[in-house]
Amino acid sequence: MSEMRVVGVRVELPANQPILLLRESDGDRYLPIWIGSVEATAIALEQQGVKPARPLTHDLLKDVLGALDRRLEQVRITDLQEGTFYAELVFDGDVRVSARPSDSVALALRVGVPIHAEEGVLSEAGLIIPDEQEDEVEKFREFLDTVSPEDFAGT
Repeated sequence: MSEMRVVGVRVELPANQPILLLRESDGDRYLPIWIGSVEATAIALEQQGVKPARPLTHDLLKDVLGALDRRLEQVRITDLQEGTFYAELVFDGDVRVSARPSDSVALALRVGVPIHAEEGVLSEAGLIIPDEQEDEVEKFREFLDTVSPEDFAGT
């Protein structure tokens, strides 16, 4: 299992489809996940340190966990089936809850816990983007020019 970090969220036109890009913390693989615009906004707001006047859903869940004295320990990207990624939230006491990766990452960023991806998921959908000298944003743009959501369906 590889630890991942969030590189960013980008909205691509003309499809207007946000993509969450995760990168291996100690490696060269990237994991692109197409996500919804609401989740993309929630991730981007947290990355930018923007605090809304009222809590968003992910902020609310973080507050509920604190009120119930429960602790999120990690997020795991566990599977890829027919182009759909699956994740789980791992809480204290090894309690696991199935969740969408986009919601899981939005919560992980708020709580400050690691994001992990199963080796099988990275083997199937991970991409190696060469040349570490290049700016990550430019690598992401080049990658986006060559792929579509269909590239991950049924692989």
